[in-house]
Amino acid sequence: MEENGVVNGSDDVVKKKKKKSGKAFGVKRLSCFRSSDYGYPTVEEVDVHGNVDMESDVSDKRQTHLVVMVNGLIGSAKNWRFAAKQFLKKYPQDLIVHCSKSNSALATLDGVDVMGTRLADEVISVIQRYPNLDKISFIGHSLGGLIARYAVAKLYTQDCANQLYQGNGNYRSEEKSITQVNLCSDHVSNGKIGGLEPINFITIASPHLGSRGHRQVPMFCGIRSLERLGYHTSGVLKRTGRHVYLKDKLNGQPPLLVQMANDTEDLKFISALKSFKRRVVYANVLSDHLVGWSTSSIRSRSELPKRKNLVRSGRYPHILKGGAVNTAKQEGSVDPQANNHKTRTATMEETMLRGLSQLCWERVDVSFKGSKQRYLAHNTIQVNTPWMNSDGADVIQHMVDNFLV
Repeated sequence: MEENGVVNGSDDVVKKKKKKSGKAFGVKRLSCFRSSDYGYPTVEEVDVHGNVDMESDVSDKRQTHLVVMVNGLIGSAKNWRFAAKQFLKKYPQDLIVHCSKSNSALATLDGVDVMGTRLADEVISVIQRYPNLDKISFIGHSLGGLIARYAVAKLYTQDCANQLYQGNGNYRSEEKSITQVNLCSDHVSNGKIGGLEPINFITIASPHLGSRGHRQVPMFCGIRSLERLGYHTSGVLKRTGRHVYLKDKLNGQPPLLVQMANDTEDLKFISALKSFKRRVVYANVLSDHLVGWSTSSIRSRSELPKRKNLVRSGRYPHILKGGAVNTAKQEGSVDPQANNHKTRTATMEETMLRGLSQLCWERVDVSFKGSKQRYLAHNTIQVNTPWMNSDGADVIQHMVDNFLV
């Protein structure tokens, strides 16, 4: 009996060791899903709303430049973690990176105007926390690019009478939503965003011309019946769906994205963008099933360069270069077989192109052809999830290396 007891006890010990070993293996196996420093330590502060401020873990910081990163549809601040680390690694003394979460998950269905106002309020709250700021930049992925465009127009308009901000960019103690403050559209703007000097405005795979028809959503393969189906079922995405599919017509006004291609009486969309020193659009040439090359690069299909004329950059394998782009306006470029619905779409598209083309844009074409992650191009271009989208790291590095501080 005693011998059996010893044996049984030994078996229990072995079982416990195996169980412990299995548990340790499980933890190790799941560790790839945890947050990582990606080779660079940072100091991070998360507020009650989940917004993340990231700064370098160095002692001699100036922290004069705020970089606001805006997620896309059903996204979150976490989507920017890899990119934020790369910016802070390159510019450890100057930058504070704010990964926005005021528009995350299902809140991204509330419409571009509502989300843009939320983001503008959020940016003001960040500016309040950092008194040394004097510059600001925005980086938006997918829908986040449209949200950022609306937000900067709100911030630009509020700054026009210089009533809300002190000279060093501090927000005055009066804590109101910017939607509750009287606008001052008659005053000549001093060209600042939130009281700060605007530097870089960057979008990545953003549907600047909307997603309605004209192969703007590649997964529909240009098949009109599928594009019409997407148009009629866009209500699944609520107000945001109506905005990106150009279905909203409030009080007889053009759709919101069409309005955003020019200055309006209340919001100076183009003037706000013009105030930035750089405006850059990164666009997937192919394999992005959600946002087409034309809408993300702010070009009509006739203006897109021939793919065969584009070659890969040596330093950035997925960045394309070469191929002269025809920037001349193409009158009458509408498909002659288009029906009335598509003709209206083409007219709105031309209006948006004409308005946004008032500005100078740096266009960066990206291709993940040959990559195992090419079918995830929409997220890979942002390195949304590093273990799934790592091939986009050179695109982020290109962004970092060309960033104006």
